[in-house]
Amino acid sequence: MAVNLTPPDPAKLLPIAGVELGCAEAGIRKAGRRDLMLMRLAPGSRAAGVFTQNAFAAAPVQLCRRRLAAGGDIRALIVNAGNANCGTGEAGIRAAEVICAAVARSIDCAPERVLPFSTGVILEPLPVARIEAAVPRCVAALDATNWTEAAATIMTTDTVPKAASRTVQIRSRQIGVTGIAKGVGMLAPNMATMLAFIATDAAVHHESLQSLTREIADLSFNRVTVDGDTSTNDSFVLIATGHAGNPEIARGDADYAPLKHAILEVAQTLAQAVARDGEGATKFITIRVGGAATEDEAVRVAKSIAHSPLVKTALFASDPNVGRLIMAIGNAGIADFDTSRVELWLGDVKVIEHGARAVSYREEQGARMMQPAEIEIRVALGRGSAATTVWTCDLSYDYVKINAEYRT
Repeated sequence: MAVNLTPPDPAKLLPIAGVELGCAEAGIRKAGRRDLMLMRLAPGSRAAGVFTQNAFAAAPVQLCRRRLAAGGDIRALIVNAGNANCGTGEAGIRAAEVICAAVARSIDCAPERVLPFSTGVILEPLPVARIEAAVPRCVAALDATNWTEAAATIMTTDTVPKAASRTVQIRSRQIGVTGIAKGVGMLAPNMATMLAFIATDAAVHHESLQSLTREIADLSFNRVTVDGDTSTNDSFVLIATGHAGNPEIARGDADYAPLKHAILEVAQTLAQAVARDGEGATKFITIRVGGAATEDEAVRVAKSIAHSPLVKTALFASDPNVGRLIMAIGNAGIADFDTSRVELWLGDVKVIEHGARAVSYREEQGARMMQPAEIEIRVALGRGSAATTVWTCDLSYDYVKINAEYRT
């Protein structure tokens, strides 16, 4: 059960000029559900992406990297659920290329203008024939309003579709931003996470779009973790169709910051939804670390807390075993760390001061603060002014059950 996360309201998801979405049932792994999503982009659309750093990067990730690096417009994204097309060698690359070619024929573009994405079981051959047969049905279903259906189609163990929209006024033009994501487990990103696709109708300079994508990923999808594992298929793609008719935005322009803010709001909403829907999650945890010497240091401390199974199981049990929190902070590997300057709060309750249990702290206070479905942990390191926020969830019995039964 997702933590305070409801399905998106289709009426609140904005169509993006230049983007159409169509979904179909290909029978990739389970019958009776849509599992193939096509996103068709208008000519002139630009895309940029960041991807998993896992050495066993899946075949579609490898192909996407090559095609984006080659430059040029992108005309379509094809996404399948149920099969990761990973650990499939050259046959997996060829399978992704065949599917891209099928999409290209259906929408009349060059195959290299199509980006493939897959999610699901690893080490299984992709059922190419079934996917090829379903592509025309995706094309027939194309519509600018199909964002909610697209979000549901790309799910695997997700319990709730993840989608969000924002608008921003730039030079008297209303710019739209809409995005979808999937992911609930095997998440510990490094410049990317899960599958996430965000589109805007703004016109954005090509090189600036790539830098914007990395900046957005670093402040959103790279700040969420469920279990500390980086998947083989993690991908985040940002699309700019240019159909809003605004002057092209480049990094450093006055228009760059407001556009970035709108896209970041969508990305952070999606990233938090991932943690809220973590496999077996019963609690959503916000970890704020301040007083760090550098932002990287703040991230290391926050993720050390967020990744600790001992911390996460204590949160599940509402057990105020605060010793696990200072253990996790100490494991972050900070050089020349003066622990006597550390302070820590659970919600508004001060637990640690001067590196030791706060004189005012009582265990019943900690137990009370760990009961709610949403918990905030705040740490002050006393080393500088850098800060960050990371989102995670607890680790429950159901996490083990879901993953133990993933292939059955």
